[in-house]
Order: sequence, then structure tokens, then C-alpha cells
Amino acid sequence: MKQEVQKQLKEWLLMTLGTLLLAAGVYFFKFPNNFSTGGVSGISVILGHYFPGITPGDFVMVINVALLIVGFAVFGRSFGVRTCYCSLLMSGFIWVMERVIPLAQPMTSQPLVELIFAVGLPAVGSAILFNLDASSGGTDIVAMVLRKFTSLDIGKALMLSDCVITLMACVAFGMETGLFSVLGLLIKSVLVDMVLENINVHKYFHIITANPKPIEDYITKELHRGATEMKGEGAYTHQGRTVLLTVMNRREAIMLRKYVKQVDPSAFLLIMNTGEIIGKGFRGTN
Repeated sequence: MKQEVQKQLKEWLLMTLGTLLLAAGVYFFKFPNNFSTGGVSGISVILGHYFPGITPGDFVMVINVALLIVGFAVFGRSFGVRTCYCSLLMSGFIWVMERVIPLAQPMTSQPLVELIFAVGLPAVGSAILFNLDASSGGTDIVAMVLRKFTSLDIGKALMLSDCVITLMACVAFGMETGLFSVLGLLIKSVLVDMVLENINVHKYFHIITANPKPIEDYITKELHRGATEMKGEGAYTHQGRTVLLTVMNRREAIMLRKYVKQVDPSAFLLIMNTGEIIGKGFRGTN
């Protein structure tokens, strides 16, 4: 029970951190430069230009709350609590930042550097949220609704909407800002997946050995991981061998590789990166 509480606390703290990174990237770098790379923040940047009496942060708050209401109306109690938390928290962070740290202009005179942070910080934040089965809401809610009632290709529909929002920045802010926004959209389209893969990456071991017992003990007792044992036979020598299958994080992988070479220098190791592990000790289990 205590471990479960600690796990939940860690996940909610990570969600808060991810949301803070997302909000910081939007407020400190997107808003001052008028970068519009799609989504609710992109719409808010453009609306803030045409309605100067209302800040982009206020538009983020209004749109996110409206979309959350739609989400609860469509999905009822099954609507994600984590998405609701992150969406409201992001809106709240931006609202507070606008009033506590007002920005009248970009922090630097280097728009390309600011674009990197405008896309990079939200990409890291979004990857953290996706890794915890959460999101910041916004257009994700629109996607969920469309998926429920239509047969549209949601990924393509969202990409198309982001492209339209980004092109609107060319009209609202001029070609230079518009082109920076287009570049930001292109970077965003690949960066979240890259960050997410690196967060999730683990090392998948095939260990072919004639001395499996100490290796198994080290995996289970020292690293507290599991392993699967299979029997094999060398195609050339026809001598029996044990094949151990196991998955480790980066730190554990270094320790296991070093230990295997110590106890069985003739062992054959295949070590591969894998980004999606579902099972006990990894994702998809309590």
C-alpha cells in the first residue's frame, strides 16, 4: 500500500513538472514571439493579436475550460482525471505567469534560439505527460470526440488543423513570424516522439551462456529484475546453451553487461534498444 501511494505521488509530481515545462515554453517563448505552431496555444496567440484587450493566457484558460466541459459532456465520468488536472494546471500556470512575470517583448534578440525553446520545452513536457498516460487536453479532447463520432483519421485531421493555425500566423504577424511558426511545427511533429522514445528506452538482453546460474541470481537478487530462461543448442558445436531474456534500464544494463563478462567471458550478448515495455516492473501494471 505504501509503495502504491509513493508511486502515485511520484506520477502526480512528474505530471506537475511536465505541465510546468509546457506552460513555461508557451509563455516565455511562444507568446512574446507570436509563434503559432497549432493547438490551443497557437489559436490563443492569434486571438490575442486580434483582441488585444484579452491576453493569450486568458484565451488558453477559456478554450481549455470549454473543451473540458465538452469532454465531460461527451464521455461523462470516464473522461480522464489526469487530462483534466494537467489542462487546468497548465492554464493556471500561464495565468499566474502573465501577472507575476509580465513580458512586453521577447527575452532575447535571437528568434531561432527562442523557437528552439518554444518547441523544445513543451515537447519534453508533453512527452512526460504521454509517458504517464496524461495530456494537457486542448486539441487532444477534440481528437477524442472526433474519434468517438466519426471515422476520420484523427492524426491527419489534427495535423491539418495545426497547419491551418500555423498558416494563419503568416496573415496575422507577417511572413517572417509565420515561417518561424511553420519551422516550429515541423520540429514539433518529430520532437515529441524522439523525447518520448528516449524517456522509455530500455535495453533488451539475449544472453547465451553455458553458466546461467550466477547470472540469473545477479538479475533476480541484485538487480531485482526478472528473466526468462530458454534452452538452445549451438548450430556449429551442437553443445547445449542457456538463453536468458531480460530487460533493464540503462544503469542496470551497464551493471549486467559488466557482470556477465566477469563470470562467463565466452558468453554471447545481444543488447538492443526497446521503447515500449509492458509488464511487471514496467508499464501497464499496478
